Order: sequence, then structure tokens, then C-alpha cells
Amino acid sequence: MKYAAFIGYENQERITDVEPAHRAYLASLKQNGRIWAAGPFHDDSGALIIYEAESEEEVIDIIDHDPLHEAGVFSTYIVRPWIQAL
Repeated sequence: MKYAAFIGYENQERITDVEPAHRAYLASLKQNGRIWAAGPFHDDSGALIIYEAESEEEVIDIIDHDPLHEAGVFSTYIVRPWIQAL
């Protein structure tokens, strides 16, 4: 099942240092079929990531291990089940 995560940022000054680890983490998730799409909002206020997972709890665990979350950049996130219409 797909889950959309709307993620808010704070401590944005940490992004530059942690971004390589974050991108590597996302790439490994993509390679394992755990991410369908990901990217920041144009205003750099946060990001949208669409995960492929068995449950919302699994998505939260994936988010909790994201290097940007561990560095305190993810200030908030909302996870919702998502249905791909097209």
C-alpha cells in the first residue's frame, strides 16, 4: 500500500551536512521498492515522500531512521494512506 508523508522542516541549516546521507538512504529505499516518489517543496518548507509499505507504523519507522529526521530537520510529519488514481 502507498502512504503519503507530508514532512515539515526546521533546523534547515543542517540539511547541507546531512543531505548526502539522506539521499543515500532514499536511494536504498527506492532500490528496495519502498519509495514511489520523493522531493522537497519549492519553498523549502518541507517535502512530500510517497512510501510503499505494509502499514503506517512501518512508514513511521522508515521516517524515524531517515538521517534528516535523526538530525532534527523533520519538525513534523503527517502520514496518510494514498491511492494512486493515474
